[in-house]
Amino acid sequence: MTSSNLLKVALAQISPVWLDKAATLEKVKTSITDAAAQGCELVVFGEGLVPGYPFWLSMTNGSAWDDKVQKEIHAHYLRNAVQFESGDLLEIQELAKKLKIAIYLGIIERPIDRGGHSIYCSLVYIDADGEIKSVHRKLQPTYEERLTWSPGDGNGLQVHSLKEFTVGGLNCWENWMPLA
Repeated sequence: MTSSNLLKVALAQISPVWLDKAATLEKVKTSITDAAAQGCELVVFGEGLVPGYPFWLSMTNGSAWDDKVQKEIHAHYLRNAVQFESGDLLEIQELAKKLKIAIYLGIIERPIDRGGHSIYCSLVYIDADGEIKSVHRKLQPTYEERLTWSPGDGNGLQVHSLKEFTVGGLNCWENWMPLA
């Protein structure tokens, strides 16, 4: 076999610095650097890594109406969501380009071009040239996730060429959805 028909993939199973976008992105950069040093050509991170999964919804009264604690936690979550327009992923993109490694990164996204009021559980594909090639927003948040994440659409369901391979990604239970 030649190296053209092999693809070395790293699965970065790291935890976030919960609800801290900047600190979690530092951990992501370390994992990307480690993966590249081991000769990986693609590194994959889990769902909602940056800034973390909203597990407080299951552990508190997440659906309480007009609850001060829920409002404060959600507001903090919004402030730590990723905004491409603010350059939140520029350092990750530069690192991908420098190290010539592709990345799938699970983020909580707060897109300004959609008003900046909704957040999405998104999977971002950054190619080895450091370009964001797709942003897949989770089609249907499940259970308590619906209290904080907006449903996505099919626009981000894209695959990408990587060497002789075609790669794609889904969020969580989307892997059980036959049409996705």
